[in-house]
Amino acid sequence: MPRQAAAHDPVARLPRRRENVVRSASELIGSTPLLELIRTGTGTRLLLKLEQFNPTGSAKVRMAREMVLQAERSGELRPGGHIVEPTSGNTGTGLALMALERGYTFTAVVDGHAAEDKLRAMKAMGAQLVSVDSGTAGGPSTVERRRVAAEIAARTGAYRPDQHNNPHNNAGYRELAHELLADIDTDVDYLVGAVGTGGSLCGTVEELRRLGSRVHALGVEPAGSIIFGGAAGGYWQTGAGSPAGFPVGGNVKYEAIDEDCRVGDVDAFATARVVARRTGILVGGTGGAAIHVALRRLVYVPAGSTVIVLVCDAGEKYLDTVYDDDWLRDRGLLDRAAQQRIIRLCRAYDQSVRLAAYGVRTGA
Repeated sequence: MPRQAAAHDPVARLPRRRENVVRSASELIGSTPLLELIRTGTGTRLLLKLEQFNPTGSAKVRMAREMVLQAERSGELRPGGHIVEPTSGNTGTGLALMALERGYTFTAVVDGHAAEDKLRAMKAMGAQLVSVDSGTAGGPSTVERRRVAAEIAARTGAYRPDQHNNPHNNAGYRELAHELLADIDTDVDYLVGAVGTGGSLCGTVEELRRLGSRVHALGVEPAGSIIFGGAAGGYWQTGAGSPAGFPVGGNVKYEAIDEDCRVGDVDAFATARVVARRTGILVGGTGGAAIHVALRRLVYVPAGSTVIVLVCDAGEKYLDTVYDDDWLRDRGLLDRAAQQRIIRLCRAYDQSVRLAAYGVRTGA
């Protein structure tokens, strides 16, 4: 371009800076945003850590990356190797991404409880799927998936991360703790998260406390899960909880969790749907469960508290389940009254802000 023309080119006049370009999708992991969902008249706020903005739409890509990189460092994974893991989908998509970037074959052992879009995503990234019978109990076949994955690993020599017991699962969330403290100008007073393998909540809490946080942690599991004890039963939330007969893994660090909470499918899915209508952001069912716990807790926390919910995956994966009236109705999970209860609770918090502002203006 002639020098004279360049002088009139608006692009040429822009200040030059370092390009913000990455060369692999895994470099986009992390730095996910915080969204304020609720603020109360006491100055308390409920923030959502939106992990669906990670590649693969899930927090679990963080730990998938850490487990694979550590296996390379230890020599458990060698060039051209094979990875096998039982998964309900989000760990699987994370491992599928790492496998394709680093030249491995990945086999995911799945069942019919997994969201269909997660299975499609793994296939799209080149994963091999091995399906086991999910039965008719309305819950995941975690025990059978684990058995089949162990069989494949023994037969083929594949590396099996074992996300429930691999310490590098929890270690994958250290960065998340740093992000939380960097993005707010106060401490994380309460952290709420669904518990499956335990990695996202326990790993984040352990690092927060190492950094000096006095965080109070609330672990959430589906009603029917046995992680925190109690009677086993079926549930439709995926990616959290443990069914009867499944040994709870070592990554569930009970000492890191201050309170355990259970949420049924109806309340979990109703909350997710209300959040979608309120914000335009779709969250998964276990995210709905964690938000449900946080919403009910807000009224009891000290004024000015910061409550953060780990929203571990995207609701777009559940358009044919959590967000589908017919699917919910067929399973007895469509409850308009449950949704209205959540709507009224949110409106009450909104009204408390208006009343507090009115009191300040009038001196009341």
